Amino acid sequence: MKVCVAGAAGAFGMKHLDAIAAIDGVEVTSVVGRKPDDIEAFAKERGIGHWTADLNESLARPDVDAVILSTPTQVHAAQAIACMKAGKHVLVEIPMADSLADSQDIVRVQKETGVVAMAGHVRRFNPSHQWVHNKIKAGELTIQQMDVQTYFFRRTNMNAMGRPRSWTDHLLWHHACHTVDLFQYQTGEVAADVFGLQGPMHPELDIAMDMAIGMKTPKGAVCTLSLSFNNKGPFGSFFRYICDNGTYIARYDDLFDGEDNSIDLSGVAVSTNGIELIDREFFSAIQEGREPKGSVAQCLPAMETLHRIERSLR
Repeated sequence: MKVCVAGAAGAFGMKHLDAIAAIDGVEVTSVVGRKPDDIEAFAKERGIGHWTADLNESLARPDVDAVILSTPTQVHAAQAIACMKAGKHVLVEIPMADSLADSQDIVRVQKETGVVAMAGHVRRFNPSHQWVHNKIKAGELTIQQMDVQTYFFRRTNMNAMGRPRSWTDHLLWHHACHTVDLFQYQTGEVAADVFGLQGPMHPELDIAMDMAIGMKTPKGAVCTLSLSFNNKGPFGSFFRYICDNGTYIARYDDLFDGEDNSIDLSGVAVSTNGIELIDREFFSAIQEGREPKGSVAQCLPAMETLHRIERSLR
């Protein structure tokens, strides 16, 4: 399978390139970047034969079967739709869009074209969350509450590698999307009640720097989510599962019990890297001609819930 990675030189573009390198039978034949000179140097360093600053140039190539979009959130929808209309399978990084209307358009075009279209909701694939999900499916756990903290420190547009980025990140439509989708995925329900609170807007970035979100399912499970770009300290997302039969703390691909004892995840999946696992699912779904776990249609309820939370913000 031959793949194009758009946004290849960004923090998550490089994570996907590293993940693909561990997967047999997949070759990156094209990369897309924002600056022509930069992406040319990047491609040559990585031994990739084609580079461009124009995604459409890659979409026109016969040696591109699928595209991974690790590009700015604001262009996800337009680029995902362009990929599908060009007959290319597409994995679009989370979030698939920054509005419900654009997300609905992506799902509609996927149904029209029939290509594989997947959203990068990696929390579904992290071994830590998979372990919890398997216990829930086996009837061994029931979630009573998820308590989640998503913390960063940002004053300018910087990516996860500390490098300048060309777009502005968003607590609700990016970082909260991870938890909203995971909560609904793990409970098997769409939140019936939601609320959102946001702090002051940043005078230059024009985004809220702090946010609190609450959700409750019809069966009574609750989720409390705190998000901040004002946190000086350890950054990232940390998930506490409070269940009827134990408490578990997920830190990306690692899992601990309520007393901070590490849980062995070696038998959960073929890799301990969530990005690699989501890429493997994408390529397997293409090869097998099936809907992937985490398809854009399956992830649409999260976007619907985000829309409801946005309308409740105050």
